[in-house]
This record gives sequence, C-alpha cells and structure tokens, in this order.
Amino acid sequence: MWLRWLEHGRTAGAPPHPARWLRTAVRAEVRAVRRRVRRETAYDPVTDSPADGGVHGAGSTGAGGPEDRLLRAERLRSLRTAIGRLPGRCPELLTALLSYRNPTYREVARELGISQGSLGPTRSRCVGCLRTMLTTEVALPEVRGKVR
Repeated sequence: MWLRWLEHGRTAGAPPHPARWLRTAVRAEVRAVRRRVRRETAYDPVTDSPADGGVHGAGSTGAGGPEDRLLRAERLRSLRTAIGRLPGRCPELLTALLSYRNPTYREVARELGISQGSLGPTRSRCVGCLRTMLTTEVALPEVRGKVR
C-alpha cells in the first residue's frame, strides 16, 4: 500500500483525503485477492489432481479409490526404477531426498558424507539427468499434428 501511496503521490500529487484514499486502496486490494483465491485451485503433485477433491468433493471416488492408489504406486515404482539407473551418486542422493521421513539437507549431507553446499547443484544435475532419461523413454505428445 505504501508503495502505491508513493507512486500516486509522484504522479498526481498527494491525494486530497489520504485516509479515504488508503481505505479505498486496501479494500480494492482485498477484493482482488479474494477474486484470485476463488479462481486458483491447489493441486496435489503426487496425485496430479485438485488437493481439495475438486468439484466432486470428499465423497467422490477420486483420489482414494483403488485405481488411483494403484496408479500412484506404479508411478512411484517407475520413478524409483529410473532413479536406480542414474549414474554416480545420483541414485543414493535422490533416494535420500525422496525418503518418507522428509530429511533436511543437513541430514542428507551427513548421511551421504558430502558437503551441504554441494547438495543443491548435485541434485539439479541428477534431476536434469533423470529428466533427459525419462523424456527419451516417454513419447512426447504431438502439437497441432507435428512431432516435437
């Protein structure tokens, strides 16, 4: 708000009624945030579906059904298999980072015996290798009839 006040003050001088201007600006910002929140939908990256159950709600046969659990398990199994084929220390690093106990970088560095500062760059290289390996295995969808 104060930044808007400064922007407004430089272009048109100080507003004639500062309290009224500030109240109006705050209300407009709140309305904009409310509109944005209504339009946005949080997605669960594991299930690749809306986190709140989507339009169908909690009573739907969506994310908790046996088919979804099977697909999720198969996706995780194929990811772990692909991670196992990575070169160097990548398999042990990514396995440690994907652990269910959700370790911190400090814990992973201690566990693997490498410096904490090198975890980020090493993780980036490993994920890049994984991405390259998986894109060669999975056919990319066609866009407007053309193969990428």
